[in-house]
Amino acid sequence: MEVKIGVQHAPREIVLESAQSAEEVERAVSDALNGKTQLLSLKDEHGRKVLVPADRLAYVEIGEHAARKVGFGAL
Repeated sequence: MEVKIGVQHAPREIVLESAQSAEEVERAVSDALNGKTQLLSLKDEHGRKVLVPADRLAYVEIGEHAARKVGFGAL
């Protein structure tokens, strides 16, 4: 699962591949935005945690991992 996180006052978004389901990510984001937690905490594929203060979240984009195309050919 690919997750993109926009952070206020940060020039770049955070992009991570997570083994968590879309529902789990959405629940974590909802909990952070509703004040149940002060941090959005997500785990990437390698077991590393990404922590973002809930009051600094600009947006969260949740989507399936897109396979990269390799090779030559007409588009």
